[in-house]
Amino acid sequence: MRILLVEDDPMIGQTVHDALQDAAYATDWVQNGLTALSAIKGQHYDLVLLDLGLPGKDGLDVLDALRAQGNSVPVLIMSARDALDDRLRGLDAGADDYILKPFDMAELLARMRAVLRRQSGQASPSLSNGSVSLDPVTRQARVRDQPPVLLSGREFSLLQALLIRPGAILSRADLEDRLYGWGEEVESNAVEFLIHALRRKLGHDVIRNVRGLGWMVSKND
Repeated sequence: MRILLVEDDPMIGQTVHDALQDAAYATDWVQNGLTALSAIKGQHYDLVLLDLGLPGKDGLDVLDALRAQGNSVPVLIMSARDALDDRLRGLDAGADDYILKPFDMAELLARMRAVLRRQSGQASPSLSNGSVSLDPVTRQARVRDQPPVLLSGREFSLLQALLIRPGAILSRADLEDRLYGWGEEVESNAVEFLIHALRRKLGHDVIRNVRGLGWMVSKND
């Protein structure tokens, strides 16, 4: 999962950025509304965390611009603006959720998971293709009736990317895009190493290699 964090307060931004990385999200952080729009134009994001009081362009104006362009990326507003009118305007402008500052990171992460579930059409908190299931809260994967297995952060991110779209083939570039944020070094053969580790933990048949194209998990296995 790749997240865009739009927050101009250095202390809040750094805290949230670090917590998101610890939670296995590839995270890019910008501090300006205009920079946010530029980033979204050039990069696919699974979710935008949007402050409202931004330099360059107010957060609500950023949201208005996104929806006017037909961009349906999920947006979760994080703001100290607690007036009912502000919250209603944000939700009516196309935000998927609104959380008031100060907030606990556990609540923010739970709200993020809920927004992402709705976006992917998932009712259950876990992802599954019928053969392997993945719990986003515990980062545990389970193959059928086998005991659950704890995954590392990047193992979790890679399997999550595949399970969100079972049956779809994701290339190395697609997977790297979901594993690494700005400024993070992409390690040589990282994708192959992670897939090898997942197969060792869950079984070779969990992830299929489509020669010359990439990797996938079966749909409705």
